[in-house]
Amino acid sequence: MKYKITDKQLDDVIFLYLDNQDFIQIKNRNKIYFVNSENDEYAQIKYVMDDGECMMEIKLIKEISSFFSLDNYDSRNFIKDWVENKLQMKVGRVDYAIHPKPLMLRIP
Repeated sequence: MKYKITDKQLDDVIFLYLDNQDFIQIKNRNKIYFVNSENDEYAQIKYVMDDGECMMEIKLIKEISSFFSLDNYDSRNFIKDWVENKLQMKVGRVDYAIHPKPLMLRIP
């Protein structure tokens, strides 16, 4: 039996999945970092308040893609929407980090 789910239902499920990650928000100057624990050196997501830039760890994007059978582009957009919803701020440019230790996600 096949079920059709709406985009809104998919949004809700992915948002719930991200909420259950229990990210901690760390604010530093004009940036907000989403981390797994307070001692993390690197963030999973970074949001720059000045220009709305959002940087994501590629592993997080791939995790969402794999779990929900989505491509990376769609997963990135769902994460972007989740960040907008969580912060109640608009995300402008979206990028992702692919290095083993992505400097752009390092918490100062």
